[in-house]
Amino acid sequence: MSDMADNDSGIDSAGTLLDLKAPTLDLDDVIDDPNTRIVVCCGAGGVGKTTTAAALALRAAEHGRRVCVLTIDPARRLAQAMGLTELDNTPRPVVGVDGDGSLHAMMLDMKRTFDEVVESHSDPERAQAILDNPFYQALSSSFAGTQEYMAMEKLGQLRAEADADGTWDLIVVDTPPSRSALDFLDAPERLGTFLDGRFIRVLTAPARGAGRGIGRLLGAGFGLFAGVLTKILGAQLLADLGAFVAAVDTMFGGFRERAELTYALLADPGTAFVVVAAPERDALREASYFVERLEDDKMPLAGLVLNRVMSVRAPDLSAEEAMVAAAHLTEAGENPETAALLSLHADRMRTRTSQQRLAVRFTAAHPLVPAAQVPALPEDVHDLEGLRTVGTLLTHNP
Repeated sequence: MSDMADNDSGIDSAGTLLDLKAPTLDLDDVIDDPNTRIVVCCGAGGVGKTTTAAALALRAAEHGRRVCVLTIDPARRLAQAMGLTELDNTPRPVVGVDGDGSLHAMMLDMKRTFDEVVESHSDPERAQAILDNPFYQALSSSFAGTQEYMAMEKLGQLRAEADADGTWDLIVVDTPPSRSALDFLDAPERLGTFLDGRFIRVLTAPARGAGRGIGRLLGAGFGLFAGVLTKILGAQLLADLGAFVAAVDTMFGGFRERAELTYALLADPGTAFVVVAAPERDALREASYFVERLEDDKMPLAGLVLNRVMSVRAPDLSAEEAMVAAAHLTEAGENPETAALLSLHADRMRTRTSQQRLAVRFTAAHPLVPAAQVPALPEDVHDLEGLRTVGTLLTHNP
């Protein structure tokens, strides 16, 4: 299966797939279980993560669930496949869903999410002061780790909304590519380290210690410290930073608390992580990292989805036999079409052999991880019907 862009010419999905030598992952069981409230699709870039998330979300909706799919991948493939002109920070209804369920789709806007947090946890005057602060504007747009933290904020918001009014009973999350997809697991700890760091404590000490002897002492010390920083950073930047810290001081505890609550939500049995990979060396190496990290963090792993699997109609004819037969026909000047098909079959069998070897190596390292596989498709997935096909392939494994 492609990630809305890749395809494999002429591969028939009715062919025989790989022998993964692993327990079968039943994704219908995952999405149909009312206790499953969150599904997180993670994996390396370009392996079909976005497609998998969208297909699972559509299938769950058409099985009667009320679903919201959230992507934090900057690519906009999801909107195109679901017939939407755009995706933004607001869940938008997807038209054309069969059955009694519903489907909404959205894409994380990390700055807008940060703005919403500020607006909802500050009075209007203080919120505006924060939003107008140049340091805040830089932090909310490009500071390392902001996207992952805001993804947790948005997931927490969606789950809180779902719990409050029943808007959705399943949230499907499509994560960024590569190992950064698991950075949100580290967001609470990294946020706490930043907020509890010496630099932040020094900056906030004058405000926190106001009216106390130690506060006055720290305030004097800060004046000397500020003089040094002014020479290094410039007076305006230091003023912006100090104003930002003073304005958000009361919000720090709330940030950390909400991040930790969302982390606990991810570890809850109602969450299911689906690791997505392709039968390629680098993708399966990343998948192994994901599986091990999730297990180390005691996160609920549903299993592995292996996309773009080479399927063949006649697996008993080896690559070598096909090449010999093609060579004989070519030398005899007979049946050039058959010779070309035999050569193509030989290429596919060589690819299949490589994929089989890599897949078996992965399952040997992780024998208890259930797996599902999806054949490489002959064309791009670009609409709901294509997503339905992928959903069927995801949930009907031999």
